[in-house]
Amino acid sequence: MKLIPPHVAEATRLVRLGRIAEATALLRGAAVPAKPEPVVLRPQPIPPKRKVPLGGVREKPPQGARFEAHVFRSELGERPYKLFIPSSYDGGPAPLIVMLHGCTQSPDDFAVGTQMNAQAEARGFLVAYPGQTSTANPQRCWNWFVADEQRRGEGEPGIIAGIVQAVAAQHALDTTRVFAAGLSAGGAAAATLGALYPDVFAGVGVHSGLASGAARDLGSALAAMQGGAPASALTVGGGRPTIVFHGDRDMTVNPVNGDQVFAQAQGSTKLSERVEQGSANGRSFTLRRRTDAQGRIALEQWIVHGGAHTWFGGNAAGSHTDASGPNASAEMVRFFLDR
Repeated sequence: MKLIPPHVAEATRLVRLGRIAEATALLRGAAVPAKPEPVVLRPQPIPPKRKVPLGGVREKPPQGARFEAHVFRSELGERPYKLFIPSSYDGGPAPLIVMLHGCTQSPDDFAVGTQMNAQAEARGFLVAYPGQTSTANPQRCWNWFVADEQRRGEGEPGIIAGIVQAVAAQHALDTTRVFAAGLSAGGAAAATLGALYPDVFAGVGVHSGLASGAARDLGSALAAMQGGAPASALTVGGGRPTIVFHGDRDMTVNPVNGDQVFAQAQGSTKLSERVEQGSANGRSFTLRRRTDAQGRIALEQWIVHGGAHTWFGGNAAGSHTDASGPNASAEMVRFFLDR
């Protein structure tokens, strides 16, 4: 039987009591602060700035478009999901982007905050929004840090891949242009999907998230969120086009995790790099682009200066958004569809 180190066991106990700062300090070898935090049940990669009731925010589709509610069921489990179908969809093969929300969020909230449906209406692709349940995680986080949720054909990755199959069974998809993107816990889940299902997902967008394999349990999750994961823990990656967004003032998921996602996505592939400086909507950014031998963009990393743990260019009607900075949704769509 594998023994759990005493400090990890104690950190896990503190997290279950909602004492996140104490648990993090213990894992980092610092003195445990005397003042406990407010009680929560699980770590929250996205601490809410305001409460948005589950289902309390609704995305009203434009005329002729549909935003349908579904439930996917399989031997792996079940999850609700929303599906946006643009008004221009004529039954022909169309791209699909799978959007994975962060902790405390819902598909409706995420759709409103990211405005991805507006992008889909303008460009003619479908969008699926899988929904995490409070039964699977009390804060509705995708369980990216659980070892059992990091294997192909099992757990939440298998369910999300199954949702893609369910959409494909009802609508004609361009199966060469199916992508996964997410925020925070959803971004970490998207990175895992790209690693486990390269035959399903042609590209990945990771916003304020972590690399595939960054954690295997609660203790390593907290440590990775605070300071990145050990290189030896990360899944061997490479081969999937990946776009990364991260604010350099993110106090929830350390920006070093964005660097690790970027490095993991390249793997051993030889690419050329170009670095640009720019600004958008009141925030400056550094953009790293890496291209292959044919000059095609394979990787992008957007480092948003002064940015926190929010979706950049988002709609304030949704949670965990920042209207300033580059429009993450528009840039992801460009990266996915215009290559």
